Amino acid sequence: MEADIASQAVGLGSNTDFSLINLFLRADIIVKSVIIILILCSVYSWALIIEKFRMFKKINISSEEFEEKFWRSKSAETFYNSLPSNIDDPMASLFKESMQGLLKSKSKANIGDRMSGMLEAGIEKQISKIDKGFTFLATVGSTAPFIGLFGTVWGIMNSFQSIAISRNTSLAIVAPGIAEALFATALGLLAAIPAVIAYNKFNNDSKKYSQKLENFSKRFLSII
Repeated sequence: MEADIASQAVGLGSNTDFSLINLFLRADIIVKSVIIILILCSVYSWALIIEKFRMFKKINISSEEFEEKFWRSKSAETFYNSLPSNIDDPMASLFKESMQGLLKSKSKANIGDRMSGMLEAGIEKQISKIDKGFTFLATVGSTAPFIGLFGTVWGIMNSFQSIAISRNTSLAIVAPGIAEALFATALGLLAAIPAVIAYNKFNNDSKKYSQKLENFSKRFLSII
């Protein structure tokens, strides 16, 4: 008799498909909504991560090249006139906007203080562009596990309701519903972990680049 029970359990387990697609299709509308939200958050997070990784790699190289050309130039005004109209590098944009303000200024009184203010405002403007999207990564990192947990709790509640209705506590009956519920938590962690790691890395990279801009501004201000 025990052999018969064991063979029935094996039969039930073998007929149960625990593939990710089947887990999604079997879930109710709430759990499906949670899964879709987490997948979209994860996809957009990875798009942001790839974009920011490429951006930091690009601006670090372009800023080094800009600084090298700037300090080799004969004068700031000569170098400004040789700059192309379209500039993607934040440091070059900071220099260009500051020089535009300097050349448009008619009064030379307190020019150091005014240039210092323009450079500070320019740094804030460039860093705000660099930091765009960081809030989304931080939000996904902090909320995705809880969204996944909500889907898990909801799915387990449904599993308990199914047990109460069917009056059957067999593991083969309960396992699919619990697997669907835990799938939501797994997706929440899958979305949150890369987002948190990327946010911490890019936030640190942004601070380093901000320091680089400040160092350039101080050196540039000293020759005005």
